[in-house]
Amino acid sequence: MILIDSPVANMANIARALREVGAAAEITRDPAAVARAQKLVLPGVGSFGVAMQFLREAHIDEAIREAVTNGAFLLGICVGHQVLFDHSDEYGITRGLGLVRGAVQRFSGPMPVPQIAWNRVRARGPLFDGVENESFYFVNSYAARDARDEIAAADYNGAFTAAVQRGRVFGVQFHPEKSSHAGLRVLRNFAACN
Repeated sequence: MILIDSPVANMANIARALREVGAAAEITRDPAAVARAQKLVLPGVGSFGVAMQFLREAHIDEAIREAVTNGAFLLGICVGHQVLFDHSDEYGITRGLGLVRGAVQRFSGPMPVPQIAWNRVRARGPLFDGVENESFYFVNSYAARDARDEIAAADYNGAFTAAVQRGRVFGVQFHPEKSSHAGLRVLRNFAACN
């Protein structure tokens, strides 16, 4: 498994969580290693635009697309989940990887933004086997809503997409590495995909 070494992510926590579920992960920014991987984890925190700029400048965006085209499994986490979409309206329109249809938009409503909280997720599918109605830890100001490939939803200023799956491409808006047993189960389920 390849853990993409993003400068906009807490790599140590994610690597530790993957080790805890028995998934040996090579941490790299090498596009060639990413392109030939069979399983990828794309973490991210902060800004969609900064994350996409890193992926483009490091030529990892095309490497991810190549790996997915060749049958790799991919898990995007937090902003890594958001960049899977077509675009985000954070600081203007920024194009994403386009691996999942839809747009990422800022929360609007009476509750404070960002959401920094445990939030119950309604989920289905193999990524959530054993944790279909658990709470996960979120830190986000932006989210997709009613995504075509949604496999999990939560509520914060209205319903939003908590996770997606399109073929072998998965994304979770929450932080599984900070979500106790439920988050570790999601990582374990992803590691078991074949």
